[in-house]
Amino acid sequence: MNHIFDWFFSQYQGVPTHLIILEFTGVVFGFLSVWYSKKENILVYPTGIVSTAIFVYILLFYGLLGDMLINVYYFIMSIYGWYYWTRKDANNHEVPVTKTTNKEHIWSLFIFIFTILFVVAVYLYDGKFNTWTAYIDTLTTGIFFVGMWLMAKKKLENWIYWIIGDIISVPLYFYKGLMFTSFQYLLFTVIAIYGYKAWKKSLNSNQQIV
Repeated sequence: MNHIFDWFFSQYQGVPTHLIILEFTGVVFGFLSVWYSKKENILVYPTGIVSTAIFVYILLFYGLLGDMLINVYYFIMSIYGWYYWTRKDANNHEVPVTKTTNKEHIWSLFIFIFTILFVVAVYLYDGKFNTWTAYIDTLTTGIFFVGMWLMAKKKLENWIYWIIGDIISVPLYFYKGLMFTSFQYLLFTVIAIYGYKAWKKSLNSNQQIV
């Protein structure tokens, strides 16, 4: 067991202490955000804002531009989602979980393609589109942008995008040496699966009430 811990923490040799503390803090708040999302709790957004703000700084430091852009986008969409989730209808009911419409599927595809093109342009401009991680980073950025948009709209299918993106991100962050973050995405994958089931149950309950 000691060998495992030694190997795990050896990945952080030479890394400034404040970055390690910030990464751990960002992981904790990120975990809380996904957990609150599963529960359809509005606290998903304030906790998410703290986490994304921290990771914008960390990822900028490491030069991981695609990942940084994801978190900038998360930050903005968290503000929008916070507003959208607190809206009430004429009967003072909160916005319910719904399925993605055909029009929203088209918008999802547009967001995915636009995001990939934008991230590629950023990488090329910065001269960093020269490793296989840049290609994977571009793909996950597109996936997560769609997932975050659908979550802000309280669409069931957002969890499918999170599950796919999280599974890809586990080995990606492991390879990058961000061990806490890799472990975070492993937990995210599990929570996202349960989140899909919970939102599916909520959707079915809403349909029965209607």
